[in-house]
Amino acid sequence: MNDRWLEIQVFTRVAESGSFSRAAQELELSQPSASRIITGLEARLGVKLLLRTTRNVALTEAGAAFLDRARQAAADLEDAEDAVRGIDSLRGTIRLAVPIVYGTRAIIPALASFLERYPDLRVEITMRDERQNLVAAGVDMAIRMGTLEDSTFGARQIASVERLLVASPSYLAKRGTPRTPDELTGHDTILHERSFPEKSTLKMLKGEAVRVVTLRGKVKIDAAPGVLAAALAGLGIANVTTIMSEQERREGKLVRLLPDYELEPLKAFAVFPSGPRPSTKVRALVTHLISVLAN
Repeated sequence: MNDRWLEIQVFTRVAESGSFSRAAQELELSQPSASRIITGLEARLGVKLLLRTTRNVALTEAGAAFLDRARQAAADLEDAEDAVRGIDSLRGTIRLAVPIVYGTRAIIPALASFLERYPDLRVEITMRDERQNLVAAGVDMAIRMGTLEDSTFGARQIASVERLLVASPSYLAKRGTPRTPDELTGHDTILHERSFPEKSTLKMLKGEAVRVVTLRGKVKIDAAPGVLAAALAGLGIANVTTIMSEQERREGKLVRLLPDYELEPLKAFAVFPSGPRPSTKVRALVTHLISVLAN
């Protein structure tokens, strides 16, 4: 392997993960070898790129500038190789970070036909609902739901997911079924922390009419699987996506409420930590997901 290309690979992974050992493991090197490569790179450039302590690794100002260029160089080289091989010969690994429920019920099922088309590609998936540091996690792409935070990341919408209100038959038997949005205020709502970070309000649409209702609840959960479990346990009314609740509604474990009203859909985005121009293989995956999930 070309020494300068290896330097770029090692530096990029150390900078992104904040760990020499993790970078060395991913690149199948020993930790001392990874350290020597970075030391040699810094000596050749005549600048300090990384600040090392016993617990972590941080970028210097020069290191941050070099990281941007290193990522671009890596992307350009990968694009050049893909152009020579052709789009149908993509290879390598795509590292994904996905939310648990949407990842399980939408993203992962969509991968089967993608990997069948590109048999030389591998996919590594991290599943969690909290919004982790994507750079430190070393992912190529993340799926994010809802409003995106201001960021230097690139992003592209891949789907718009319908939302609805549901409750279990046991809850409705005890508390009654709400017939209008106003009646929701007398019920317990299972609050999803990311959906209701400040105020427990919900906008409901019926034709041109908009109704905003205030919700209350005894249970607040920060992960979608917990919201679903709480609804199934009869703890209250939940605001969920169609994909998240499809199986449970089909089996009669959850009942849709106020079907004449619509909730604002939840947008799903592909987010690229490397910037607005991801690699060819990532762009191919995004195109595939849009074709499968858009409807």
